[in-house]
Amino acid sequence: MYYPRKIYDDLVAHLDKRSITLLTGMRRTGKTTLVKRLLEERGDRNSIYLDLERIDNRLLFGEKNYDNILIALSGRGLDINKKMTIAIDEMQLMPEITSVIKYLYDQYHIKFILTGSSSFYLKGLVSDSLAGRKKIFELSPLDFGEFLTFKGIPHGQPGINPVFIESEYHRLKGFYEEFIQYGGFPEVVLVDDVKDKSDYLSDIISSYINIDVKTLSDFRNISMIQNLIKMLALRCSNRLDITKISILTGISRPTVISYIELFEKSYLVHLLPVFSQNADREIVKSKKVYFCDTGLLNVFANPGSGTTFENALFLQLKPLGNLNYYSLKTGNEIDFILENDAYEAKETPAIYDLEKLKKTASRINLRNYFVVGKFPPANPFNEFLWGGNIL
Repeated sequence: MYYPRKIYDDLVAHLDKRSITLLTGMRRTGKTTLVKRLLEERGDRNSIYLDLERIDNRLLFGEKNYDNILIALSGRGLDINKKMTIAIDEMQLMPEITSVIKYLYDQYHIKFILTGSSSFYLKGLVSDSLAGRKKIFELSPLDFGEFLTFKGIPHGQPGINPVFIESEYHRLKGFYEEFIQYGGFPEVVLVDDVKDKSDYLSDIISSYINIDVKTLSDFRNISMIQNLIKMLALRCSNRLDITKISILTGISRPTVISYIELFEKSYLVHLLPVFSQNADREIVKSKKVYFCDTGLLNVFANPGSGTTFENALFLQLKPLGNLNYYSLKTGNEIDFILENDAYEAKETPAIYDLEKLKKTASRINLRNYFVVGKFPPANPFNEFLWGGNIL
């Protein structure tokens, strides 16, 4: 069964463009399913899907004479004298393929649809070799609206729905708690058994470390990599202290920096920059770290329900616009500033949290501010948002 993703309409709109459609993101987010659906949507019989996990397909693109590749594809049913659509999955498994694609794109009328699981590779080599020839689309784990769609649960319109309706809260709160606990990887969402969810998450982590990390780096001490990731998970929602992490792990400071960069560019973590208006009064250097999925976060560490909720809120707000955090030397903070609106994460908000947020927001002239809760406050107030209303 096909479950729609929010990115799908943008991908469909790009099908008629001459430029290459490049879909990337964390592994197991559903890229292959989307590509196969796009081929069906295109309705083009003169098309082919090629998975580079298959050795025969890698051998095909290893041909020295690139024109012979098309001759071989004609033997698989393509009419090379007409417009073609070629979908290539898992292109990060064959770094040299970009030169092949560049040649075929320039010489023939081919619409390429490509996927790969790591922007660390794709945005580097691909950006250089296919400059001006492609558009990159990034696929993340499901957001909460997509989560509900996959579950077959009716819900509101995408975006921030500010009105708190108690009956809707009770209808959806169990799903929201599941989303926070186990995250948004499609295969995890679609199984009901808790053990199956945990097994899938462990397998995703294993694949990431043993395939992506090994492929993209020369680092071979897997246990040290796991310890570094766990240390980041324990510091989720906090500012990164690279020196302290270096001391605790025994990894040199430059190596810690390079691996955090790898984790970010291969989609495992996100780094949140500070909102800056007056650098003299703010802590402006350090970024905060969040994980790409709360299910993975909870497997790597148990940072606490409040931290996991804040990470979930980060993932919900991130697609909606430019996101930062704000921090003063006095210790006052705003968890998230989305464009020019302030959002503070509190599991069970109280009016005191709103008053504190209002005072901090006024220092930087933010007129709109909201306390976002996993649970509703005992005495509701207008500036309260329930996290499950961010779709």
